[in-house]
Amino acid sequence: MNVTREPLLIVGAGPVGLALAWRLSQAGFSVQVFEAEDTIPDQLRASTFHPPTLDYFDEGGITAELIAAGRITPTWQIRMHTTGERAEFDLAVLSEDTGHPYRLQCPQAMLSRALAARLPQGTVHFGAAVTAVAQDDAGVSVTVDGETIRGSLLIGCDGARSLVRKAIGAEFEGATYPENTILVTTQFPFEEHLSGLSGVNYIWKPGGTYSLLRLPDLWRISLHPTEGQTPEDALEDTSIRDQTREVLPQAGDINIVEKRIYRIHRRVATRYRKDRMFIAGDAAHLNSPKGGMGMNGGIHDAWCLADLLIEVANGGDPARLERYEAQRRPIARDDIVAQADKNRARMNTTDEAERHAYLKSLQEIAADPVKAREFLLRSSMIEGLRRAEALA
Repeated sequence: MNVTREPLLIVGAGPVGLALAWRLSQAGFSVQVFEAEDTIPDQLRASTFHPPTLDYFDEGGITAELIAAGRITPTWQIRMHTTGERAEFDLAVLSEDTGHPYRLQCPQAMLSRALAARLPQGTVHFGAAVTAVAQDDAGVSVTVDGETIRGSLLIGCDGARSLVRKAIGAEFEGATYPENTILVTTQFPFEEHLSGLSGVNYIWKPGGTYSLLRLPDLWRISLHPTEGQTPEDALEDTSIRDQTREVLPQAGDINIVEKRIYRIHRRVATRYRKDRMFIAGDAAHLNSPKGGMGMNGGIHDAWCLADLLIEVANGGDPARLERYEAQRRPIARDDIVAQADKNRARMNTTDEAERHAYLKSLQEIAADPVKAREFLLRSSMIEGLRRAEALA
């Protein structure tokens, strides 16, 4: 199979599809991106950028733009709500491993806009829902508004219900977690009422858990419906405020800027490619948001695939494209999804003895620079990228 520089078709203009389009466009490829939405949405979605992702986007000034719009978070913690005891991890121990030894809290829409602004005019087609995809020996095609558009390769960055994933015959192995998650943003100053908060906080409360993530001018709260609550009831302002008062009575009726409820999945596609079609991001893997690995992992997919496509277009052996699935699928399965699952299981335990045992173990790791670095290399996704390079 020949890889030509024009045109490559991408379904989905989220951060993964746009990152792939930007990398390929920089390398001289002609790229066309098709997005069903009319514009880049401002919905509550991913907001954590890990160090290697920031390293990737240094080129072209994108990381600097994200930093200007976001909030640098040098530490993150797991803590007991009732006592304030905590294990806090300082990413400064990664200073020799990355140019950005911190997390950055910034809405993913900021990245999508920065990428879209750097693409040639006419690259991204909004309001262009792809209703069918196909491939043959000569290339690929997508159907948009009844029109058939041809290309040389097709990459599906089209999310959990991916049309491209179905077209390549991949199953989406895994399961759906039983709980719903509620995301809320508010301007309530939690930092004035809970001492020693980091920018990212995963918190055990009696009988449950919640998290607090600091954006530049907002706090982002992650909650779960209480026992017996329907999703609809849990998303009511009164229910959200009741939960907030339960953990912080002085919060009163917090202002609610935005809210969203969704189900969480643990899934990995059984294949990432068939001939001229590929998948990346949520089309290829879904995970618990605990740890902020989903969007970052999808961007890492895009980077790996772009590098391979560039190599092959420059005369490399087309068989090198087999490395994409060989490198990225094991990392999705064993690092991204499995690690997020462990993070969820750790936080979801309601057994106080288990919680204290977890906390003590994490405190010991955080206090030891060598162990802390090893732990943060994994949780910051640096080790996974290094392992991927060594695969296949």
